Amino acid sequence: MTDAPPLAPRPRLHALIPCAGQGSRARTAVPKQYQPLAGRPLVMHTLGAFAAVPRLASVLVAVAPGDSALDTLGAPFSIAHCGGETRAATVCNGLRELRGRGAALDDWVLVHDAARCLVTPALVDRLIDACLGDEVGGLLAQPLADTLKHGPQGRSQATLPREGRWLAQTPQMFRLGVLARALERAGDGVTDEASAIEAMGLQPLLVAGSPQNFKLTWPDDFALAEALLRSRQA
Repeated sequence: MTDAPPLAPRPRLHALIPCAGQGSRARTAVPKQYQPLAGRPLVMHTLGAFAAVPRLASVLVAVAPGDSALDTLGAPFSIAHCGGETRAATVCNGLRELRGRGAALDDWVLVHDAARCLVTPALVDRLIDACLGDEVGGLLAQPLADTLKHGPQGRSQATLPREGRWLAQTPQMFRLGVLARALERAGDGVTDEASAIEAMGLQPLLVAGSPQNFKLTWPDDFALAEALLRSRQA
């Protein structure tokens, strides 16, 4: 009898939070990820949700070079000053940083927008549960409920079918090595990780998210998020 070969280590899970944008559409006095919201900087609500997911081996926040806003908060996350000119560049840099910190190519990475501060640990766990056994990975998303219009000049030119259409959310969960290759091939034009994965001919899994998991983009979004966060605190 020969000894059985050692079992390969199980892939770990890491969260990567790109946090290097300026959020000009929000018209806030500071970068929107640091805008005070329900008593805390916006991004701290986001990070609090991920800190409450025990299965995550690490949480890495990718900020712009020279950004020291998070350095003194002492929260359970790591910071990398590797932000790029675009979201895709920031994520690429963040993946390289994770690799340099010991993450394996086969590990899972959950990329999440810093400005989606209403995400909950339950939503993160829902995505993990759905994707751990999947060959590709996937993303949280919401089926489109409203009538969809095409109006490039500010006037409705056509009504588009909404069947089979989803609103992409984050986190988006893929293997580190596959995602890094996909983003390198796709370039800076992609606005989410699933787009890069799709360009490789793969089909990410769509996992039902929540209407509350919206990305704070416009000034009115902050009042709504404040009300929702206050209601949770109450």
